Amino acid sequence: MRFLHTADWQLGMTRHFLAGDAQPRYSAARRDAVAGLGALAAEVNAEFVVVAGDVFEHNQIAPRVIGQSLEAMRAIGIPVYLLPGNHDPLDASSVYTGALFTAERPDNVVVLDRAGVHEVRPGVEIVAAPWRSKAPTTDLVAEVLDGLPPADVSRVLVAHGGVDVLDPDRDKPSLIRLAELDDAISRGTIHYAALGDRHSLTQVGGSGRVWYAGSPEVTNFDDVEADPGHVLVVDVDESDPQRHVAVEARQVGRWRFVTLHHQVDSNREIADLDLNLDQLRDKDRTVVRLALTGSLTVTDRAALDACLDKYARLFAWLGLWERHTDLAVIPADGEFSDLGIGGFAAAAVDELVATARAGDDESAADAQAALALLLRLTNRGAA
Repeated sequence: MRFLHTADWQLGMTRHFLAGDAQPRYSAARRDAVAGLGALAAEVNAEFVVVAGDVFEHNQIAPRVIGQSLEAMRAIGIPVYLLPGNHDPLDASSVYTGALFTAERPDNVVVLDRAGVHEVRPGVEIVAAPWRSKAPTTDLVAEVLDGLPPADVSRVLVAHGGVDVLDPDRDKPSLIRLAELDDAISRGTIHYAALGDRHSLTQVGGSGRVWYAGSPEVTNFDDVEADPGHVLVVDVDESDPQRHVAVEARQVGRWRFVTLHHQVDSNREIADLDLNLDQLRDKDRTVVRLALTGSLTVTDRAALDACLDKYARLFAWLGLWERHTDLAVIPADGEFSDLGIGGFAAAAVDELVATARAGDDESAADAQAALALLLRLTNRGAA
């Protein structure tokens, strides 16, 4: 038996910083990752797909998103089993029970809307643990496994949520207990645990049978998601009494959310930053967050701003990570002595220089920005 394990599609997700055409392209990429599972399934001869929760970003999803998402699932061409998760639980407003979803749901799409065993075909079963609220007060996996006896079938648990060994809040009542999973695996009650909620590809424990597939398309920066963009190809050997499992990760994501840390104390270091940004590939599908530190002259700050403006036009998004950016701008002696101005204008520049040197308050920052703009307008701060 071979199937695809995926999770956390979160269709309908928006990223607030994406502007212009970047957000529609990002949304389209998330749908394309879903529709593209059909080609992968055909390549590896997979029988079905399990989606371990958070198919949609939330239950109040736009009708257009629902229709486009269902069409993407139809394109997969083999059975697709959807588990409601914390973003799209089976509550009173569930997208899965709405008129549009139920009317347009393709025949190959099955919602795992009850806890317990679902037959895929003779000899293959899914054990589902769907969410019915955003904040369950119990371990849903422990509940669905409680009293479930081993059987002469291949069983895949499909569940969503954090696992206790990976969560710092070990007392959270909804956490999945790894000991429970390992016990169920050792008894032959289940043979593989397909988990969702963690957006990075992650193996849990040492059995090789408990995995988070992660999100097939990146949703956050690399300090939060270390390894997104995968789908798992899972083989369960039905001829083996122990149901040997083999797992292969396939890269399917096309977008990247990258964080770059740079020291910028001189024009040369700004040029190095420019080179590093230039060498990043697929700029239209790359989001860049910059953590910059350093002390700059106003001339160099103007050159830095020109560099950032240039690449902001090329990348899907580029901006400063404010919490980790610390740039001091200190006007250098004689930096504004050859602008060719006099009288009131020269006096105003001198006053801005004095304010810019005075400290790190808001007025100093405004003066620094004004001086940098002045240099750029006189073409001395060009990248």
